[in-house]
Amino acid sequence: MRVSSNRVVSPTAVDRARSSLVTLANAVGLDGLAAAAARPGLLAAVDQHAAAVRDSLHGDRRPLTAAALAGYADGMCAAAEEHGWQPAGAPIDWAEADWVTVRLLAVCALTAALDTPAAQPPPL
Repeated sequence: MRVSSNRVVSPTAVDRARSSLVTLANAVGLDGLAAAAARPGLLAAVDQHAAAVRDSLHGDRRPLTAAALAGYADGMCAAAEEHGWQPAGAPIDWAEADWVTVRLLAVCALTAALDTPAAQPPPL
């Protein structure tokens, strides 16, 4: 059975961004955020990297989005690979994680915060 081309849903930029962030979370974020919770030094490094990413994306002037974070991560990986960086093999040794990997973990932390609703004041 063939589906007419006008009925095929093509992925949007938001879909591609979310897919990219899910891939990143599976490669780095899930284990890395758990490791950061257990390692104060790694958590501090992730927080510093997250602040730098937020600053780079002007997060103080406009809300961060999945598209902005995915674009940042994809661009950073491309630039790092041009300079010889290779993603760490699994499992990642978080005690020895390189700068790029920690930066990607910071992107994962910021992505996780996107899905966390803002605190609401208590009802009156």
